[in-house]
Amino acid sequence: MLGYLTRRLIQSALILLGVSFITFLLLYVLPADPVRQIAGRSATAQTVENIRHQLGLDQPLMVQYWRYLTGLVQGDMGRSYLQKTEVSTLIAARLPASLLLMAGGIACELLIGLTLGIVAAVFRGRPLDQGLMVTSFVAVSAPQFVVGLLLLYVFAVQLGWFPIGGYGTFAHLVLPAVTLGIMGSGWYSRMMRSSMVEVLRQDYIRTARAKGLTRGRVLLRHALPNAILPIIAMIGIDIGIFMGGIVVVESVFGWPGIGQLAWQAIQRVDIPIIMGVTMVSATAIVLGNLLADLITPFIDPRIKLR
Repeated sequence: MLGYLTRRLIQSALILLGVSFITFLLLYVLPADPVRQIAGRSATAQTVENIRHQLGLDQPLMVQYWRYLTGLVQGDMGRSYLQKTEVSTLIAARLPASLLLMAGGIACELLIGLTLGIVAAVFRGRPLDQGLMVTSFVAVSAPQFVVGLLLLYVFAVQLGWFPIGGYGTFAHLVLPAVTLGIMGSGWYSRMMRSSMVEVLRQDYIRTARAKGLTRGRVLLRHALPNAILPIIAMIGIDIGIFMGGIVVVESVFGWPGIGQLAWQAIQRVDIPIIMGVTMVSATAIVLGNLLADLITPFIDPRIKLR
């Protein structure tokens, strides 16, 4: 266990190092000039060069990256070029909103996806199964902004059940979380159906049925705990994806999370914020996968860490 954990931590550190370098390299070769965003259109060439020198952007790539990496190791993500505030402070202010939306989105996609997957597996090969899988495909393929705007128009504008946007109450959370849930439920339903179909063919399921157990008891007590194992890894991945990949949903609903912060930073070429959000998201993905791998053996003792 200790050896496995040590190896995974080393691998995680190398992954984060690679993510930081690739992201820094892409931002370095980006045609947009952050100095121009700071100086303004009317700034003279001398003013632009002075700002570039003050920020250290006139130094070679590896010098800039080493300076950023040494600061990152010490917990310093740098300062925003435009907001003149520590990046860690900006992210910490937006993090609670993103965590809340992440929890709501994962809960919705699990509720929708697992339910559809189980029903499709039970009625496999029938029209209901085919209809649910088509619905899952449509949910996966639909753009986030289309789903979000459609929910806003129907449930906020026409029916008035929920606020159009904002943050602060449970009502503000429902539509963004359902939007994320619909988008992610397609993957969960297809995965759950495949896993459940395989489990339902096992001998111990036939034995449970032969003992006279009800269908609900067979599904919930014997089939579901084994079929849900592949879902655990997907949840770990979703933790990271939701931390940094919900830019569109947060923009549509005016949700003040780090996704919206990243989008604003991209528009302004605010490199320290882009790097900070990227590293937080990458760390969340790595930790989510590690947590899923560590939890799985406790759910199913047949799986051992090697």
